[in-house]
Amino acid sequence: MATLASRDESDNDSSSSSVTIPDSSRSWMSNLSFGSLRSSVSITSLPESTLSSTYKPHKANQAAWETIKRLQIASGRVGLDHFLLLRRLGSGDLGNVYLCQIRNPVVGLPQCFYAMKVVDKEALAIRNKLQRAQMEKEILGLLDHPFLPTLYAEFEASHYSCLVMEYCPGGDLYAARQRQTGRRFPISSAKFYAAETLLALEYLHMMGIVYRDLKPENVLVREDGHIMLSDFDLSLKCDVVPKLLRPNKPKLEAIDHEYEACFTPSCATPIRPVLSCFSASNKKKKKASRVTTITEGVDGGGGHRQDQELDNPELVAEPINARSKSFVGTHEYLAPEVISGQGHGSAVDWWTLGVFLYEMLYGRTPFKGENNERTLINILKQPLTFPRIVVSSSKELEEMVKVQDLIGKLLVKNPKKRIGSFKGSVEIKRHEFFKGVNWALIRSVIPPEVPREAFKNTSRAHIPKLSKKEREAPYQISHHQHHQFDCF
Repeated sequence: MATLASRDESDNDSSSSSVTIPDSSRSWMSNLSFGSLRSSVSITSLPESTLSSTYKPHKANQAAWETIKRLQIASGRVGLDHFLLLRRLGSGDLGNVYLCQIRNPVVGLPQCFYAMKVVDKEALAIRNKLQRAQMEKEILGLLDHPFLPTLYAEFEASHYSCLVMEYCPGGDLYAARQRQTGRRFPISSAKFYAAETLLALEYLHMMGIVYRDLKPENVLVREDGHIMLSDFDLSLKCDVVPKLLRPNKPKLEAIDHEYEACFTPSCATPIRPVLSCFSASNKKKKKASRVTTITEGVDGGGGHRQDQELDNPELVAEPINARSKSFVGTHEYLAPEVISGQGHGSAVDWWTLGVFLYEMLYGRTPFKGENNERTLINILKQPLTFPRIVVSSSKELEEMVKVQDLIGKLLVKNPKKRIGSFKGSVEIKRHEFFKGVNWALIRSVIPPEVPREAFKNTSRAHIPKLSKKEREAPYQISHHQHHQFDCF
């Protein structure tokens, strides 16, 4: 039987098989336009020593991507000998992550730092976890989103598999929470991080990926203060078919039925994010709505606006039919359906989002017991409660009521009744707690914290250098590196 990880342990997979769909030759997302988030991806396997993709719209103007691209063009490949390992950033169940940089800087571009994840394929094969590493590499090659990792390159070195990704100097949200007063985030900060995390999960679900490992330790902070999800070795890859819901289909179950019009990926209308205002007042929003919705018989101020929103069709690309019986995750974040072993799907990500939001606000998870066994029992049987905290204003109290309502709907033990279980992120984004969030322009919002310059620049004085002998033998994996590359 599989053992699950505690908060400071790595996650272990189960011997139970996961129900996944074989790779299709192309993702339906590649046919749709997303404005600044347009995706151009394929599920074809990558040859050794290559870039993860030839086109990365949201990274096109960044020096880190351009450096790798020029290196690929100049050398015809990207390999371990092109990188200088500076120090180890962390260890996981599958391998180690190292801070690195290009050994010979590209002329005209600044020196950039990268995170290189190194896994020992032979060791993983012995532990029967090689498939997990391969799945993570495949998923990383598909991703192209501002709040998800960019896989700059991947290559083999002896029996090691190396993934070169984006380096996040701000650490993770677990460490950031420890630095807050009372070891918990203010409501405004929690809303910001939860909103960006929700968008990342939304994209993953559209790609047919169930994340299954959301927790503050896996939410990293980039140098600009925005977030990036990490670690996809527990993710479930499955099939997803987009549906367009009409208002005359009020029942959520209708998404499994046939539709009169054609809404296949090749003829689907491009996704247009619903604009709202993150910081504007309600008066401005109501005024704008009157300009666009004045008709005869309009009663009240904004009632017709809500009716008109409901008349608009909704794109739903939630992998609601995904099913797995794998017993994976971190104890305090496990959904009840994972513990029961009766099978779980994409709704587990919405449960973990609820636990994630709870921990950021209250400094602990909602069902933690004196040991792991008690924690699992609490998740199955204990009702959700909220500790009392002091609020400084009526506005903060109002926000606290809203977020508690959202957490309560996310932490419904029956996955079929959980918010987001049928229509995905559409339901959650409409909750009152997120009212006023500008989903389309959230990257323009100033984050609650931006990594300090001294920390962001990663001073060389604190980075141990490789020996001269190691630098002069770039085409060999030295004895020292063999020890560094050993799996944790």
